[in-house]
Amino acid sequence: MERVRIARRIMIFWTLFIGIGAVAGSAGMLLKPDGSIMSMQGLLPYFQVLPFADVLFQNFIFPGIALFIVNGISNLTAAFLIYKRKKAGPYLGCLFGITLMLWIMIQFVIFPANFMSITYFIFGLLQFACGLAYIIFLKQSEFSFSEKAYKNIGKKPDVLVAYFSRMGYSKKIAYEKADEIGADVYEITTPERTKGFLGFAWLGRFGMHGWAMPIDAVSRNIGKYKKVIFVYPIHVFSAASPVKGFCKACKGKVKKAEYIAVHFRKDNDYSKSFSWMDEALGIHADKRESIVCKYGNVIRKRQFD
Repeated sequence: MERVRIARRIMIFWTLFIGIGAVAGSAGMLLKPDGSIMSMQGLLPYFQVLPFADVLFQNFIFPGIALFIVNGISNLTAAFLIYKRKKAGPYLGCLFGITLMLWIMIQFVIFPANFMSITYFIFGLLQFACGLAYIIFLKQSEFSFSEKAYKNIGKKPDVLVAYFSRMGYSKKIAYEKADEIGADVYEITTPERTKGFLGFAWLGRFGMHGWAMPIDAVSRNIGKYKKVIFVYPIHVFSAASPVKGFCKACKGKVKKAEYIAVHFRKDNDYSKSFSWMDEALGIHADKRESIVCKYGNVIRKRQFD
């Protein structure tokens, strides 16, 4: 995936930038423990508020060693592991963004407010955020799906499984359901942008307002099916906006319905989305199911009467 490649490069930059900077800073402290190389002599009095200051903070030897270990060699190790595409690399890169923020928080306590500390706190926050995004993108890239694996679809043409899926997770669940009962499958599509980060944000905008997203013309005769099974992801606590658009287009045509809501949170079943679907279609669904799904893997299923 393109975004995995981009996130990987960004994380290599951050870990090298922070790591090399920390090694250079620690070298300056160790070569001249009085701080004269980096014009830091005036900072030693501020360290005296820390524990064991009379032993550890009479010069910059201990701070230099700590900087080398905590922010220097650690980030360089993470950069190497990310470069080698090792599994631990992204997690360490993300973790060391947190350690940098904690390091700077100590500076906030002992030093007066200054541009350098604020800047490096922001750097740590960006490193953490980029690392977290990289981990998520890697997880998403591991998801695989093949329509050819489902041989039983279409053998019971009086039932339709209609779905919308941005990442493919709901699609997989829809195909599994259709293959289980031999139903037809129909993908709800929209002329609006739904892929990538901008698509995610655009769907979120529709979701925040509760709007139904315009959809492409429905190419199936919905009225011929005895039942339509709706498989949809939850966006902003409700059914995805393209599904709302589909319900609006098919109101009065669906004879019987079944709902399968797909989401990633274990602490919420999003059962309220079923009531919205009932109202939108003007019917009462026979079955309702909430599925917790993470990166295409089903974690939990719960059915409602």
